[in-house]
Amino acid sequence: MNDKPSSDHRAPANARVQVDNDRVRVTEYRFAPGAETGWHRHGWDYVVVPQTHGELLLVGPAGEQSATLVQGESYYRQAGVEHNVINAGNQELIFIEIEMKAHVG
Repeated sequence: MNDKPSSDHRAPANARVQVDNDRVRVTEYRFAPGAETGWHRHGWDYVVVPQTHGELLLVGPAGEQSATLVQGESYYRQAGVEHNVINAGNQELIFIEIEMKAHVG
């Protein structure tokens, strides 16, 4: 997942794949405060389903931006997003990521 180095002082988020088949990959991410995914690029369109409220710091090619996750309020992103996702809050942050693999037929 990591294409660029992560910060030396951040713990990695815990990723647990729940489903992975020819159509979707469903992964639960758990972030301790300050934890990160590490730099990565999304190869498929995806939906994020927040399981907790939380504050994110998103570090991308254009710089940093903050985002607020609201429990149960899903959002969609297209393939190609590049970033490092960091829990900027002081409590554990949990979300489910559903990646939609290309499928014809």
